[in-house]
Amino acid sequence: MGTGIAQLAAQNGFYAILYDQDTRVLDKAQMAIEQQLSLLAEKNKITADQKTQAGSSIQFVSDINFCIGDLIIEAIIEKLDAKIGLLNRLAEINHSETVFATNTSSLSVSAIAKKVVHPSRVAGMHFFNPAPVLKLVEVVRGEQTSNETIETIMALAKQLGKTPVLSKDSPGFIVNRVARHYYLEALKLVEQGAGGYETIDDILESTGFRMGPFRLMDLIGNDINLAVTESLYEAFGEPVRFKPSVIQEEKVKNGELGRKSGKGYYSY
Repeated sequence: MGTGIAQLAAQNGFYAILYDQDTRVLDKAQMAIEQQLSLLAEKNKITADQKTQAGSSIQFVSDINFCIGDLIIEAIIEKLDAKIGLLNRLAEINHSETVFATNTSSLSVSAIAKKVVHPSRVAGMHFFNPAPVLKLVEVVRGEQTSNETIETIMALAKQLGKTPVLSKDSPGFIVNRVARHYYLEALKLVEQGAGGYETIDDILESTGFRMGPFRLMDLIGNDINLAVTESLYEAFGEPVRFKPSVIQEEKVKNGELGRKSGKGYYSY
């Protein structure tokens, strides 16, 4: 997700710094961005000059001290303590007016913000995968988020060519709250023997869905999808309707995370 957001920013005239403490991840990200830009140029969706400009507008760094900016988007693991810890490290080296946007898809923005210095500058900016392609961005207002912060993030989303939708800070926000049942009901059908992964995907795609639930979960990452389900399950007091599927739990346990691991509900 971070790779896609950096590419999106560079394509739209921004200078981007992509940080990861693992240089191997950065090398992979740089290669992926170069490939995507080349593909866009081949399809005449961007010019050769635009490709060169975008490619030179991203700096790849493994030292957090280089992460200085007016707006920083965090897109790390879906764990509250990890996000809070990273944002506070970034707050130490940036000025007090730097806006922090968390790309969390299910965690409470208010819970993150209240433990970060100057919580009024923290909000949610939830992109969807792949970030350079999908238009929707959920902008999430935490309990202490200022109007100025929301206005800044809404404006940025529009400059990135996105359609921002303002959401209240609630479990799963809007999209993941609604979409949870797209995944869970499909998994229940498999559990009950009503159909297989491909059958269910093909039927739903034939009725107008762009991707069936299993192909979509493989694209998102089964670990991420499970984490969101678990988050909503806990946040709402463990109701049956949000109970995680044993099938997905088994996939994650076995490392079958989808496209990124080479195997999920399908093999890649």
